[in-house]
Amino acid sequence: MSGKLRVVGGTPLTGEITVRGAKNFVSKAMVASLLASDTSVLRNVPLIRDVDVVSDLLRLHGVEVNYDQEAGILGITPGELHLPDDPMEMDRLAGSSRIPILFAGPLLHKMGEAFIPDLGGCHIGDRPVDFHMQILQDFGAKRLQEPGGMHLVAENGLKAKPVHLPYPSVGATEQTLLTAVMANGITELTNAAIEPEIMDLIAVLQKMGAIISVDTDRTIRIEGVDQLYGYSHTSMPDRIEAGSWACAALATHGDVYVRGAEQDSMMSFLNVFRKVGGAFEIDDNGIRFWHPGGDLSSLSIQTDVHPGFMTDWQQPLVVALTQANGISIVHETVYENRFGFTDALVEMGAHIQTYRECLGGLPCRFGQRNFYHSAVIQGPTPLVAADIEVPDLRGGFSHLIAALAAQGTSMVSGIDIIDRGYEHFMQKLQSLGAHVEKVE
Repeated sequence: MSGKLRVVGGTPLTGEITVRGAKNFVSKAMVASLLASDTSVLRNVPLIRDVDVVSDLLRLHGVEVNYDQEAGILGITPGELHLPDDPMEMDRLAGSSRIPILFAGPLLHKMGEAFIPDLGGCHIGDRPVDFHMQILQDFGAKRLQEPGGMHLVAENGLKAKPVHLPYPSVGATEQTLLTAVMANGITELTNAAIEPEIMDLIAVLQKMGAIISVDTDRTIRIEGVDQLYGYSHTSMPDRIEAGSWACAALATHGDVYVRGAEQDSMMSFLNVFRKVGGAFEIDDNGIRFWHPGGDLSSLSIQTDVHPGFMTDWQQPLVVALTQANGISIVHETVYENRFGFTDALVEMGAHIQTYRECLGGLPCRFGQRNFYHSAVIQGPTPLVAADIEVPDLRGGFSHLIAALAAQGTSMVSGIDIIDRGYEHFMQKLQSLGAHVEKVE
């Protein structure tokens, strides 16, 4: 990670910014285009590094990708697919993303083989690829370990198999969907993730010709088809980015209108935001978030899979909770190592302690595994400037929020990783009145 930002804190963020398509959906919809026989068009695409990474990975396989950055429109035409001439080039790109593992199913269907490089991404907890590999092997893929990654082959095509997820993992659900849509037979996926981004991916696949049904008990049935076609689709907005700016407004006593934010996918966040003491107003074009004055309220909350409180909202919320009156408890049940970012907040004056026990909610799968996955925040505590190293994407933006709320000048290093998921974040900060500048 590189890049450094000088942040002079203590100024409320005020004004308007725009969020475009969801990072956690757009990249998956781009991969889905590999399954098509003609051109797909994706709109409301944000200018973030993950889009660049997936675009380059697609081009390495012979795909034509055209991106109108200003309009936010991607045109993707598969053409004649082939494996990369230089697998190490794919490995270089994969260092900043875990998306290549999702290429496997579509490539196996279209070419009968795939090369998957060693994977990178944010270090916030266990994201094993073994379960992805097991799904692919159950469908008939053979795995060959090679330098720099894995070579997969499916000489006789892929055949549908029942898939049960021990935990409703988003990545494993996406893997199953992208693999099952053209597999021979009907796949029953149980204990599936049903996040809004998953449902938007299912909508794209249905537009392409897939046959997919979703039951109320987290069961998804996919009936394999012989051919899929290009889609035309507008991405859902990024609810994580919208929540991050909302927390920034709250922590800095600001007032931010987030154009593009939608109520439907943010209902659990909005409930928590209101309980803490934040105010919001919804219209047809976005949501206005602001600090109404007075004390913020402490609370006890547990992250969970959808429709629970999203884990990616947890980190920016914790920054806001350092300014709440009383003791707040946050129980993280999705990623076991997501509280590493609190060390920097403690250095800035926050009173935060982390625990191995499941606090503030029901016991979770991390309760007996020695992970520090619960946090107790006592506030309000004034935050003071510090030198901070960004740990991961969401933690990094949360550190920015803390620096903006703190008194004094902070130096935030490793900010380039924030480009992975936050479009034009520097310009947006400056438009909201933040005193920030990049340092060479």
